[in-house]
Amino acid sequence: MKFLHTMVRARNLDDTLNFFCDQLGLVEVNRYASEAGRFTLVFLAAPDDIESAHQGQSPLVEITWNWDTQDYEGGRNFGHLAYRVENIYALCQRLIDKGVVINRPPRDGHMAFVRSPDGISIELLQAGAPLPPQEPWASMENIGDW
Repeated sequence: MKFLHTMVRARNLDDTLNFFCDQLGLVEVNRYASEAGRFTLVFLAAPDDIESAHQGQSPLVEITWNWDTQDYEGGRNFGHLAYRVENIYALCQRLIDKGVVINRPPRDGHMAFVRSPDGISIELLQAGAPLPPQEPWASMENIGDW
């Protein structure tokens, strides 16, 4: 398992980037905007992590800015921790066997979400190409929030 990023939501992208980049000193290493999804993702790295961020996409802070105005209450501005895993199906099965709820099953063989006992959302991403869809994952429904 490899730590990838921590995601936080921004109410105002310019203010947030000013804080993280101009004041704190992080460096923008990647940006993705989605017209259809109406959001922008900005990935930041600490100066000493820039090389590893470019090579392995970690460790990063992901700033998510939803273009439509939103208020984030109850910690909703903190998004999730993300980990790259060797076999998403095997890990999800191990988690289920230990009593963990899979909030967003890996139907696509690529991504799943679980929550810690404290409600922290954790994204699990398949290393490399997505695994071929397989049951029981392909037909599993989402459970709760993720």
